[in-house]
Amino acid sequence: MATTASIKLYTNRNCPWAHRVHIALAELALPFEEEIIDYSKPRTPEYLKINPSGKVPTMIYNGHIIIESAIITQFLADSVASTHLIPRTGEAQGALVRAKMAFFVETYFSKANIYYYGAIEAKTDEDAEDLGKRYLDAVVTDVEPLLRDAKPFFNGSDKLTMAEVLTASFIMRIFTLPFTEDAPLPKSMIAGLGEKAPNFYAWAQAAMKHPSVNSIYNGDACVAEMRDRRAKARALA
Repeated sequence: MATTASIKLYTNRNCPWAHRVHIALAELALPFEEEIIDYSKPRTPEYLKINPSGKVPTMIYNGHIIIESAIITQFLADSVASTHLIPRTGEAQGALVRAKMAFFVETYFSKANIYYYGAIEAKTDEDAEDLGKRYLDAVVTDVEPLLRDAKPFFNGSDKLTMAEVLTASFIMRIFTLPFTEDAPLPKSMIAGLGEKAPNFYAWAQAAMKHPSVNSIYNGDACVAEMRDRRAKARALA
């Protein structure tokens, strides 16, 4: 496929799922048109025709509608002739590396990141602290061993890989939101993480410093949105 495709991204920059696609587009140096979907307003009939769920991200690539962030990012990586994000079939041990990346991402989301929204929407601060500790324990037990070869990125790569593309947007939020006023995430999520999970901690720091990861991140806007999400969840509790 040509890399001069027409790409339009429907997004909300506060959304970590949409943030994934921004990272991939930046790493692949693909030009695109951006349309912000405002969460505070009902979705327009025009957007619901494109994506009936009303969610972001949605990408239109040469007229074809593609939804779901993991599918979009994988498609983008496949759309170029050569990329550092993921090894190609036929390269030495490429299939093995892809399997390792997939296992890492699945482990992170199924074992650790499941507590992210739970901690934000917890009924009480005490419940949030408990969920934060569960996140930390899962990182130490399940995720830390998978990053022993990170230098600084997954599997010894010196460039971002799909492992970072799919996780770093959440890492940014987990490392920054607990240290804000009226924090929507508990500090227990990362308390002592550098000592308990040094591989994960060093990998996360490298990922967060990368321009493709942090260029669109607006901490204040994310904090405000997550505070509002917490308030609505507690009002319904």
